[in-house]
Amino acid sequence: MKINNKATLGRSALICTTLIWGTSFVVLKSALDSITPLWVLSIRFGGAALIMLLAAVPMLKKLDAQYIKGGVLMGVCLATAYTVQTYGLVYTTPGKNAFLTATYCILVPFLYWLIFGKKPDKYNISAAVICIVGMGFVCLNKDLSVNMGDMLTVLCGLFYGLHIIVTAHYVEGREPLLLTMLQFAVAAVLCLVFALLFEPRPESIPSSSCWGIVYLTVMCTGVCFFLQTVGQKYTPPSAAAVIMTLESVFGTALSVILGQETLTASIILGFVLIFTAILISETKLDFLKKKR
Repeated sequence: MKINNKATLGRSALICTTLIWGTSFVVLKSALDSITPLWVLSIRFGGAALIMLLAAVPMLKKLDAQYIKGGVLMGVCLATAYTVQTYGLVYTTPGKNAFLTATYCILVPFLYWLIFGKKPDKYNISAAVICIVGMGFVCLNKDLSVNMGDMLTVLCGLFYGLHIIVTAHYVEGREPLLLTMLQFAVAAVLCLVFALLFEPRPESIPSSSCWGIVYLTVMCTGVCFFLQTVGQKYTPPSAAAVIMTLESVFGTALSVILGQETLTASIILGFVLIFTAILISETKLDFLKKKR
């Protein structure tokens, strides 16, 4: 596959991922009314792991120590990030949860620098700064107050950033489908263990919540994480992180449409700033240089 085609494939996969993930905030918020976070996550990741396993059977012969190591590290980061984010969603709105989660786009270039010694360029840094300013306009109150849900959501950004770095490292030269299946299995086991220890077992789940969990399992987990892994294989980590902030835009837009968020001037300004950040990161302002 040519380099340009690979780049297009990677970015298209990531954009599709963010679009589907954007719907997950509203669906998950509804499901949390009848089932606790860790049980939702254990079912979601367990179901997705089984789906991926069916597709990955022909690839199991490739399984080695590096696949297992990558799958475990990816699964630990994934389970931690989702647990903190999901508990945050209990105490905040879908829109704020979506935008605050996107703080990982700021952390990825610096985490990548810390771990692998590759410095972020000036475009990554400026895009990250503009992006966080945009999220501030969307998420912060006039008195700059932050509730517990918002704080937990910001914390999850650290683990999402680590997950992106680990994925980018272990996906190189390996089968994305097999790695995706392994990380889901690890995340499912971790969430199930902690659910059994710290949360009450669900006695009955309404049909609406059941369908919501099915959607979260198949589309928002199985399909999306496979697309993310493929996308990251052909997209630099810093660019991938900024593209994936579109998830917050789609999530908040859906929340507004469904009447769960109020569209204000601050939110609109935040959208503009975030799209500007994405434009800077993705194009490096090449269109201005060519014009000159």
